[in-house]
Amino acid sequence: MFRSEEQPSLFALPPRVVEAAPENPEHRALSGTLDPHLYLGTMSWTFAGWRGLVYGERAETKLLAEAGLTAYSKHPLLRGVEIDRSYYEPLPARYFQELCAQVPAHFRFVVKAHEELTLIRYPRHARYGKKQGELNARYLDPAYARDAVVAASVEGLSDKLGIILFQFAPQDAGEPLLFAERLQQFLEALPPGVPYAVELRNPELLTPAYTRALASTGSVHAHNIWGAMPSVLQQARLIPKEARRPLLVRWLMRRGDDYEGARSRFLPFSRLAEPDLPRRAEIVTLVSKAVSNGVPAFVVVNNKAEGCAPESVVELARAIAAAKGCP
Repeated sequence: MFRSEEQPSLFALPPRVVEAAPENPEHRALSGTLDPHLYLGTMSWTFAGWRGLVYGERAETKLLAEAGLTAYSKHPLLRGVEIDRSYYEPLPARYFQELCAQVPAHFRFVVKAHEELTLIRYPRHARYGKKQGELNARYLDPAYARDAVVAASVEGLSDKLGIILFQFAPQDAGEPLLFAERLQQFLEALPPGVPYAVELRNPELLTPAYTRALASTGSVHAHNIWGAMPSVLQQARLIPKEARRPLLVRWLMRRGDDYEGARSRFLPFSRLAEPDLPRRAEIVTLVSKAVSNGVPAFVVVNNKAEGCAPESVVELARAIAAAKGCP
């Protein structure tokens, strides 16, 4: 009789694999024209509608979250991705290690920090249960950020960690100056040597005090295309250059749109349904200026921007190459 500890190796299941879509030669050639420190990618990667674009036609939907990045990262233009799940719960280092093992050395991750760090009060939503409407004791708590977010991200992703993002949902954040002061204290208390970014969804918080808080702590502003926020070019004019190195742009949805409306129009996210040329041009302007000055740039795109994030990435790449003067 075999010993029990031997049996896992005897009956090990084959690795779970997601088939990649056939490579497009144009995409490979286009990739070669882009700066190696430009990381284009999407917000998450688990969409069945991307079959034929990113994944093979027979790719199993249930495997995408667990094993899809191996196929995703074979797309020549997808050099990065945003981890969205970490916004809803703190994740262990082993989770990040499993993702890291699926992608090549040049690939980079944007990690969204757990939302409890950026919510003053728990929203009145069913998923918050009995905490709805209550003050959040973990709001801007650097000890919690260090232990629950930063340590696991750094250990799990190592050199493939691009940026840790603190996303502040629309909320009553109080007096803008006090918000900026508290944000600065929080950022100053975080572990050094890690790239941090801050995204605002309240335009009134985009103040000189906020920009000073970023610049003084070595953090960067996440330029976002969302809701009532000013254009990314307007945001950039307000942010000192030291808080734009590296450049981070998040393209969520067109101005004035809403999440559910965009979702219902664009499902299953398989095609470029509503090209947004003005927003695309703004991103190209920012990226072109950054890379021409040797500044790394991260651009992550949501399906709700134009209908299909991978196709938006392709169009951005074409426009960036054209702005550079490449054929």
